[in-house]
Amino acid sequence: MDKVRVATVWLDGCSGCHMSFLDIDERLLQVADRIDLVYSPLVDNKVFPDEVDVTFLEGAVTNDDDLHKVQLVRRKSKLIVALGDCAVTANVPSMRNNFSLDELYSRAYLENVSAQPQVPQDNIPPLLDRTRPIHEVVKVDLHVPGCPPHPDHIFFVIAELLEGRIPALGDKTRFG
Repeated sequence: MDKVRVATVWLDGCSGCHMSFLDIDERLLQVADRIDLVYSPLVDNKVFPDEVDVTFLEGAVTNDDDLHKVQLVRRKSKLIVALGDCAVTANVPSMRNNFSLDELYSRAYLENVSAQPQVPQDNIPPLLDRTRPIHEVVKVDLHVPGCPPHPDHIFFVIAELLEGRIPALGDKTRFG
């Protein structure tokens, strides 16, 4: 039997969803022989591969790099799972949406800096005009809310997907 090619991606968020993913603990061994983890901050692969079966996306889309990455992931993935409240609603990262980009850059790089205050021009991806949940940028096939989602819910999603079913999460998850 071919293994299911799985990827996880961390955008703008706290990595709590990835920690919750790891909190599945020994249950990962129950599915390990059926999964090939082909891309993740948990492994060393630097290039998102072709023909991924399922990609779990954590975090919101905040900058140009996030935008390009999520579009690339959508092109190369059969199924996209928005994992956690930041991915589903933009949650905490969207708190910046109440401020202009000028206000954000000024606060972060000028007002709160004691040595060489300046807005960097190199090596940081430009911010988008507002932070967005993933489904506003690309088609999402499954939303898994929670901050972070409980490991039991993540495992349920994985187990159902491995059986070829789209999980019904209505009575299992909630926001926050």
